[in-house]
Amino acid sequence: MEAIASDAQASASARSAVLTVTGAGKTYEQPVLADVSLALYAGEVLALTGENGAGKSTLSKIVGGLTAPTTGAMTLMGQPYAPASRAQAEALGVRMVMQELNLLPTLSVAENLYLNRLPRSFGPLGWAGWIDRARLHEDARAAMAQVGLEAIDPETPVGELGIGHQQLVEIARNLIGDEAQGAAPLRVLILDEPTAMLTGREVELLFEQIARLKARGVALVYISHRLEELERIAQRVAVLRDGRLVRVDEMANLTPERIVALMVGRELGERIELGARRIGAPLLRVDGIGRASVVRNVSFEVRAGEIFGVSGLIGAGRTELMRLIYGADAKDRGTVALAGVAGEPPVAVRIDSPADAVRHGIALITEDRKGEGLLLTQPVAANVSLGNVSAVARYGVVDAGRENALADTQIDALRIRTSGPEQRVGELSGGNQQKVVIGRWLARRITGEQGAQGVRVLLFDEPTRGIDVGAKFDIYALMGALAREGCALVVVSSDLRELMLICDRIGVMSAGKMTAIFARGEWSQDALLAAAFAGYRAEDALLADAADLPEPTTPVAAEQSGSHNREGRNQSPPPDERGGSAS
Repeated sequence: MEAIASDAQASASARSAVLTVTGAGKTYEQPVLADVSLALYAGEVLALTGENGAGKSTLSKIVGGLTAPTTGAMTLMGQPYAPASRAQAEALGVRMVMQELNLLPTLSVAENLYLNRLPRSFGPLGWAGWIDRARLHEDARAAMAQVGLEAIDPETPVGELGIGHQQLVEIARNLIGDEAQGAAPLRVLILDEPTAMLTGREVELLFEQIARLKARGVALVYISHRLEELERIAQRVAVLRDGRLVRVDEMANLTPERIVALMVGRELGERIELGARRIGAPLLRVDGIGRASVVRNVSFEVRAGEIFGVSGLIGAGRTELMRLIYGADAKDRGTVALAGVAGEPPVAVRIDSPADAVRHGIALITEDRKGEGLLLTQPVAANVSLGNVSAVARYGVVDAGRENALADTQIDALRIRTSGPEQRVGELSGGNQQKVVIGRWLARRITGEQGAQGVRVLLFDEPTRGIDVGAKFDIYALMGALAREGCALVVVSSDLRELMLICDRIGVMSAGKMTAIFARGEWSQDALLAAAFAGYRAEDALLADAADLPEPTTPVAAEQSGSHNREGRNQSPPPDERGGSAS
């Protein structure tokens, strides 16, 4: 295996390496990285991939100065390189864009971009110490334009931006050179899962910026699980598994299937077998549910043992639909109905809050597991017991023994990779964090909270976002097990291939409406995409029809036009009321 790695390194040619890593290792309580050697070259993208926990983040933190290696050495531009901090690494031209954003939400975009180098103004008495706002805005706009954010006011607080735009601000901050302050120009840029929260257009802007950086001679490390992205932008690929480098090769020499096999240590088929399931009677029925123009009169049902997918473009209303069903947001109209425990037909239930949903056996696995699903600084046990407090408490006080026992049950059942129930959740990989969230709801089925039903309906919102391929298949297998037990699963995903792999039926959201529902065997990627655009095309047609109608230019003209025009324009209901449902 080492020969493969060194041959590929040699093929990167007689070029001088910008940065080298030789024999790097890192040990905490146990080894997490062992004997890794790599070279980075100017004007090249090296893709770094592997399962969560494979050592990618540890290696990038060593290079970026966030942690020191236990063994090994590095060079930068031919000189010994051992940064004692991230600031020291940045001063030498090595920068990182991490998954966890390093922004201050209450400060403006401009202030975040130039936080440690705010331009100062000079008064008649010399150095005045005031921030030069005009120059700050000018510089900020130039930096924002590099990543497609020119339409955003630099004075906007970062906390008011969406996650995708915040990610682009973080990238822009790292692209700003420090030459004016005597620091080295940007030489190495590490991008850790940079597209996880970006839209398609934002991804394209990022790739354009990467191309410009390559042309400038910057060496880039691109960490991602999205193999289609690696095919587009990477020249070489380094695969880590269990803390060791198993392959470095030219991208042209590897297929996505081969990369996956290297990551997990085995060949994976194109389909996953979720096991034989009996799909029963309807368990969940959503009828005409809506909220303003975000979700418009959506109807569908999910049967016991069925996996129902929800597809659509970003902004189509998928997450908003899940939140309405769960009671996290108030609905304007429509009902949610659930079948009885003994199999009675679904009847409408009142769900005005998440607490109501949980009492009726509905669980939501949110898309933002770190921000909304977990207490990252708390141990696994505390996170599992969050929805099961009465089962682990005595006289109003949590019993640590009971709490740990409950967590151990889920750790074993879900194969959560952790040192134990007392390990902090924030230290786990993304896939294992997702399992903890699921384990919380499964634990509720075991404990049988008083006055509540066991979880029977699970709403998964982007359940595999940001986790590696092997962990994805673990989540798929878990979904299959839940379906076999008779649960109804609703899965929102931006990955069409994922939905086509695991779902029995797929409903497509477009402009707040469910425009189509496909059964297995009926769908194709083209059909799903066409349905995803259907709602927007219908809106465009309505706007075009409205534009063709005569518009009175003055109140007098409106009166003279008589009731015919007024009634004609009001004859059709507004789009919100006209939005159809699919069932």
